[in-house]
Amino acid sequence: MPSGLIALLDDVALIARTAAASVDDVAAAAGRAGSKTAGVIIDDAAVTPRYVTGLDPSRELPIIWKITKGSFKNKLIFLLPAALLLSQFAPWLVYPILMLGGSYLAFEAVEKILEAITGDHHGEATLVAADTPEELEARQVSGAVRTDFILSAEIMAITLNELTAQGLIEGIWMQAGALAIVAVVVTVVVYGSVGLIVKLDDIGLHLAKGEGASARFGHGMVEFVPKLLTILSVVGTAAMLWVGGAIILHGFHELHFLEFIYDAVHHASEAIGRGNGVIEWIVNTLGAAIVGFIWGLIIVQIVTRVFGHHPLHGGGKPVKKGEVAP
Repeated sequence: MPSGLIALLDDVALIARTAAASVDDVAAAAGRAGSKTAGVIIDDAAVTPRYVTGLDPSRELPIIWKITKGSFKNKLIFLLPAALLLSQFAPWLVYPILMLGGSYLAFEAVEKILEAITGDHHGEATLVAADTPEELEARQVSGAVRTDFILSAEIMAITLNELTAQGLIEGIWMQAGALAIVAVVVTVVVYGSVGLIVKLDDIGLHLAKGEGASARFGHGMVEFVPKLLTILSVVGTAAMLWVGGAIILHGFHELHFLEFIYDAVHHASEAIGRGNGVIEWIVNTLGAAIVGFIWGLIIVQIVTRVFGHHPLHGGGKPVKKGEVAP
């Protein structure tokens, strides 16, 4: 074989090995960065099932598929290019954007807590007012995709910050690859889980028609699903407070604004933990959740005074089909 061809094959092999290593680097970086978004992912999975509650069971999976496609569009068409532009031309904006997202998470968590205490679920008004099942479905999907956009923006911003701040990977194409991996994996995990969750009761009903252990297991599943949704809602709210508060705390530190709050939580974790990593993490988490609750409560008061209700929800009391929402 001519030596020139051998050299060419060696070069091709080298390029292939380098490309494979780059793919591994992107995947590893995406995994480390994506793990930081766990709290937002939990909330996303906890929030979405309510958008199919009360609808025709035959439409549940088609609606979730519509929301899934909207989520892919949010992340890959709108947010990924925006994140890359930020990293190249305005990296100083990443933390302010993160803090806006953290503020939204804290705000939503506090609203959920207040709604649970007062029983005032004012966000349901515009959904009840739909005239036809098709209109209701369209509103549910629209509301879910809008909420997904906000949560997805936070996921992408957290991922971008991890990739750049920790120096996990360099170069716009490597960043694009890592962001795309996180976007696809998160979307599949969240909405795949949601699809399974909303169909658990149907699976349980099917098994309950059998006999013996299968029937007992089916009845158990049917009874467990409402509890699972409640648990997810509680875990999601707690995750929102923790993640939102942690983002706010780190924002204070990075932007040198109200930095004493970050220092207080950090010093408290060190003093109480005394070198025990688990205890320090617990104290940090509790501190972040408390900060998130206080921060969210302040925002709720401001938003209530300015808008009178959540700006992304309908206001006023629920109305019947055919009536006009106030």
